[in-house]
Amino acid sequence: MTGPGPAALRVDPTRVHALIVGIEVYEAGSSWDLPGPARDAVAFHRMLRSAGVPEDRLRLHLAPLPPYVPPVPYRPADHATLRRALVRELPRFQGEILWVWWGGHGILDRAGHTRLFCADATTQDKVCLDLESALTRYTSDAVPGYPEQLWIVDACETFEEALAFRDPMPSDSLPAGRRTLTHRQSLLRAAGRGRRAANDPVRATGLFSDVLLDILAGCTDVLPGVPDPEVLFASASRRIAALREGGKTLQHPEIQLRGPGRTQELPAAGDLPEPEDRSASPLQRAVDALLAYPLMADPSERQAVVAALDPSLVGTLPRHHKARTDMAGILTALRRRQPQALWTLYDAVLTIDDAPERRTELADALRALSRWDGRHEDGGHRVR
Repeated sequence: MTGPGPAALRVDPTRVHALIVGIEVYEAGSSWDLPGPARDAVAFHRMLRSAGVPEDRLRLHLAPLPPYVPPVPYRPADHATLRRALVRELPRFQGEILWVWWGGHGILDRAGHTRLFCADATTQDKVCLDLESALTRYTSDAVPGYPEQLWIVDACETFEEALAFRDPMPSDSLPAGRRTLTHRQSLLRAAGRGRRAANDPVRATGLFSDVLLDILAGCTDVLPGVPDPEVLFASASRRIAALREGGKTLQHPEIQLRGPGRTQELPAAGDLPEPEDRSASPLQRAVDALLAYPLMADPSERQAVVAALDPSLVGTLPRHHKARTDMAGILTALRRRQPQALWTLYDAVLTIDDAPERRTELADALRALSRWDGRHEDGGHRVR
């Protein structure tokens, strides 16, 4: 095998299903045009077909941007069609493996959910699918099949409030059944919290999609089975890190793993300090002091605190769903690049919770962190 793996078992291609979405044009108008996702989706569709998956197991939903004409039949990518596929069509089958590939526009809403815009989204009616809601549905008894799932999402996760939408995002939760322990679900996200997923309009491809397609092309002895998601992700994140070093993107891919006995989110390789740095006393103490505040466990309140920082800095900070990982990355980045911002962070926390016993420890911990010589660090050369 030349690509990441191994797969757990060689699977029957007729037991593999996929939802493949690529949206390049939206009803919102030409300012939303995004050349690339439809072409990436067709390339992924071709890959699974070459691996033996029957055409009727592959649901290809596209909104191509002219003059591109997909070389294969496809279905629309409007909200009603995609919702029907997720809620009514796919759950009817007792497949063994489910691939979900999605390329297009997205944002991170105020509740911390990734929203994926559908082709019929307009500026007044931003119809979209709630990714977290879909993931929850597909780990419930509403979907009895697909014990192995790999979801790949190449979309921005820009904070909703940063876009200053005039109209609020519509609610769109998919119905979920009772939670089960029968599904193993992996999600690879291109951008990371608060970041844009870079797109190459000249080559008409998403950077993350392009990297993954190239890696998967080396997995021919595993496909259409799922390669080891963590190995696949590590290979992809290393390549994205090289693109960051070259100034081509600021995105930080993430992987979420959910299954029997395990629920975990991992940052891209190199996004955080090395393990010995994270365990160093000043950083550990500062993280612990922040997490002593109950508000820091809530993603929305945590974002309100971070939003108090210099706006030009906020967009470059490494962000993660897990509170401890989030705080470790933010504190490390602030100490390296703008140490005075540690005290803006301190003031923002105290604005919400001014408990004296926590306030004193937080101030002492931040003073120690700001004085730390960082002798275990890697020099801070990574572009974040």
